[in-house]
Amino acid sequence: MNQKIQQGTLQVDPLLADFINTQLLPELGLTEADFWQGFESIIDQFTSRNTALLAVRDKLQAQIDEWHTSHGETPFDSIAYVQFLRDSGYLVEEGDDFSICTGNVDPEIATMAGPQLVVPVKNARFALNAANARWGSLFDAIYGSDVIGEVDGCERTQGYNPLRGQKVIAFAKSFLDRACPLINASHDAARTYRVISGQLLVEMDEGVTTLVDSDQLRGYLGEASAPESLLIVNNGLHIEILIDRDSEIGSTDPAGVKDINLEAALTAIQDCEDSVAAVDAEDKVEVYRNWLGLMRGDLAESFSKKGSQFTRTLNPDREFQDVSGGTITLPGRSLLLIRNVGHLMRNSAIFDKHGEEIYEGILDAVITSSIASIDIRKSNNTRNSRTGSIYIVKPKMHGPAEVQFTCDMFTAVEEFLGLQSDTLKIGIMDEERRTSVNLKECIRAAKSRVAFINTGFLDRTGDEIHTSMQAGVMVPKAEMKSTPWISAYEDRNVDIGLACGLSGKAQIGKGMWAMPDLMARMLDEKIAHPMAGANTAWVPSPTAAVLHAMHYHYVNVFDRQLELAQRPVAKLDDILTLPIIKDPSAMSAESVQLDLDNNCQSILGYVVRWVDQGIGCSKVPDIHNIELMEDRATLRISSQHIANWLLHNICTSQQVRESLERMAQIVDQQNASDSLYHKMAPDFENSIAFQAACDLIFDGVNQPNGYTEPRLHARRRELKAMQGSSIS
Repeated sequence: MNQKIQQGTLQVDPLLADFINTQLLPELGLTEADFWQGFESIIDQFTSRNTALLAVRDKLQAQIDEWHTSHGETPFDSIAYVQFLRDSGYLVEEGDDFSICTGNVDPEIATMAGPQLVVPVKNARFALNAANARWGSLFDAIYGSDVIGEVDGCERTQGYNPLRGQKVIAFAKSFLDRACPLINASHDAARTYRVISGQLLVEMDEGVTTLVDSDQLRGYLGEASAPESLLIVNNGLHIEILIDRDSEIGSTDPAGVKDINLEAALTAIQDCEDSVAAVDAEDKVEVYRNWLGLMRGDLAESFSKKGSQFTRTLNPDREFQDVSGGTITLPGRSLLLIRNVGHLMRNSAIFDKHGEEIYEGILDAVITSSIASIDIRKSNNTRNSRTGSIYIVKPKMHGPAEVQFTCDMFTAVEEFLGLQSDTLKIGIMDEERRTSVNLKECIRAAKSRVAFINTGFLDRTGDEIHTSMQAGVMVPKAEMKSTPWISAYEDRNVDIGLACGLSGKAQIGKGMWAMPDLMARMLDEKIAHPMAGANTAWVPSPTAAVLHAMHYHYVNVFDRQLELAQRPVAKLDDILTLPIIKDPSAMSAESVQLDLDNNCQSILGYVVRWVDQGIGCSKVPDIHNIELMEDRATLRISSQHIANWLLHNICTSQQVRESLERMAQIVDQQNASDSLYHKMAPDFENSIAFQAACDLIFDGVNQPNGYTEPRLHARRRELKAMQGSSIS
């Protein structure tokens, strides 16, 4: 246990104190005395309010539990239920219509539409990959994924497979035909691309053609008569056609096209929350140090690949020759947002004057904003926001009072750092039911700050299960997506966002594609997000960002938003339709067991890496060995689902325990190649990770709003203490 350092009345872990005093404060021009005094004032001002808001959560949940148990013997009365929610204060009165007035929002958020990467900022290499995912190779994304089937000689081989390559080129040319079509011709038939008098001329065997929309050509590199690349724009997104007849790929193409670069991840969320395991000062400093490197522009990560050493840094901006003369400069990096933690957890990095751990949300607000202010002061090597804004995504807020609390805290942080009002923009994660049903008033509370609303259907499902825990038996997990509440929730989020004037001013976002290896399926299905009116949606990798970017060329999101704004707002009553099985006895024993096994395997596969290795987000193979992107949101669903079935006697504790033990052996086998992995079987009682999984399930009913953090943090800290790691 580290001896704390006294800073005013605060007791600060020396690791955090050293980071702030020696690395951060020199960038800010603040003295230690001024910084710690201001920080202490914010802690004093907001701690009791934070505690009171959590008490309201518990009170409302207890009232909902009591209502369901007292009405359990009668048919569900939706009218009475909604009235109860209003009377209890769970549903607040909706005010007059309004439009947000957020200012100084970067175009990547306000007026452009494209993919959004989410990445754990604790991992420097991932953080850099995400920041650099603004541009990506379409050829590489297609060639290296399952978009092209590995049949008829088109397998992915160790070297370049020209048969697969030809399929890739044909696929990419068909994309060009949709995104930037030629007059009466296909890009596949192009023989030469030239820029003459500011116009694109494409020579074919049959003659010369040009773009249907000549304004799509923005610029080029090289000689106009023999360009090395062409810069084309469609729906606000850029496409770069690279030409090199002497390259391995270009030599096989009649027009010498060697690649097509797409502007892909316009924005990237650097995550401190669900995808990160950060339980103490040691972990938090690692998170903050990477964020500092991103904001200063000097983050670098060295690694080995195929026997060679590489160092990854942030990409520079990109320059092209404008067709009308001059130079075009385009951002080379994604616009970065930072996701802070929610209001629930405390962290031992700092103890307040009462000897209590401070709330981690307050810690994140002060430190991540302080770091991001380097960008606002323009004292960095690369720019993030070009409009002078700091974008903070705030998860797991319950209703407008909690949004107001966050906005008030942001005001205090701005005053502390000497920033202009509303510099700190808020991203509202619509992932708790009390936020969903009160979304208009949540947005109103942040109307001068809101730059982002996003449906998080995974956490939202976990909260749906926990909120209605006592109401009855939840439908099987796989059926949850087809229940009425979830489609109403997704539609209503867009409806309310458009009604509150977010279009052209802020992002309306949709959730994650959780199957990172199934890119062909993603291409088929994820176009639904821009069609739903979302000008961004989450992707798990740079490859997925490039592929999902294609959808924003096929769908003009802002035109689509104009269409959707004319439809009736999705009904609140539909959101409050509970996903309860009408006749649980109709479920077969086999189907119950299959669901249990699937949930247990998912829980164990994620928890064992979280607790044992501190990995907050990972690809976890399911029982069919399909790798799924798992984070705490998916863990919340699985653990709450089993807890619900246990509560309502769909399964027994012994049955769940047996499933956990069987699945632990499968998870052990799936991780056999990991040299850092510690087996759970057969010594289950001494596996802290296995015990953490048991905690989440068998005490799931009692977890605050079904969150997994309290149990995970406790077990991770237990393991770190056993290993002798630095921990407070």
